[in-house]
Amino acid sequence: MVRVVKVRLQTASSDAPRRGMVQMFVHVLKNDGFLGLYNGLSASLLRQLTYSTTRFGVYEELKETFSTAKTSPSFPSLIAMASTSGFLGGIAGNPADVLNVRMQHDAALPVADRRNYKNAIDGLIRMTREEGWQSLFRGVWPNSMRAVLMTASQLASYDGFKRVLLSNTSLEDDLTTHFTASFAAGFVATTVCSPVDVIKTRVMSAKESSSLVKLLGDIYKLEGVGWMFKGWVPSFIRLGPHTIATFLFLEQHKKIYRHMKGFDED
Repeated sequence: MVRVVKVRLQTASSDAPRRGMVQMFVHVLKNDGFLGLYNGLSASLLRQLTYSTTRFGVYEELKETFSTAKTSPSFPSLIAMASTSGFLGGIAGNPADVLNVRMQHDAALPVADRRNYKNAIDGLIRMTREEGWQSLFRGVWPNSMRAVLMTASQLASYDGFKRVLLSNTSLEDDLTTHFTASFAAGFVATTVCSPVDVIKTRVMSAKESSSLVKLLGDIYKLEGVGWMFKGWVPSFIRLGPHTIATFLFLEQHKKIYRHMKGFDED
């Protein structure tokens, strides 16, 4: 729902009526109906299955590999691990991400230009048949860069904030600490990723291919530097709770897993 609003804000042309998050929400609801707020749901689920599982799985595996009983990876090492896992996740999730952007942006296009994918599977088949398999990796470099920034600013910053809280406050390794660290990580991730997120959305939703340099030049010429944080509020409203829920669940999952395996808590 919030992602649909964010994509519409990011893909709005410079000559379109200026709308904030609430106005865009009302516009989508009025023109596309309640279900229009859930355009691209199947593609979004496919994206999470490919992108999120890859980056979280690789990151945790790297952390475990380079940790010992007495030492943990340094913060720069965590950033490097998160960047690597984010890059791989960005590549794995790119086909679903292209579909997600297209399906959410479709209703904003003139009827003759709409793609009208029925669902994620139909979209994958049609993209491959009509545009070639290369279309599945359209925007893969800005998307992978966003995934690197997202994972580094989300996963590594969460671990960093958590360490600071445990070392410099009276908080213990509990839900309060997890909530505080994940809230801060969500804020950092949204801010760091906003410019690349806008670029990724523009590239994936475009009808014609153009170089990244030309795209940046055109955006700056028409919109100034404000384009960098276009859609920041809906992005944070989506990513903030998502980050909190993800890490709260992940911490409890690890706690249950360690208990079942008879491991000592870290």
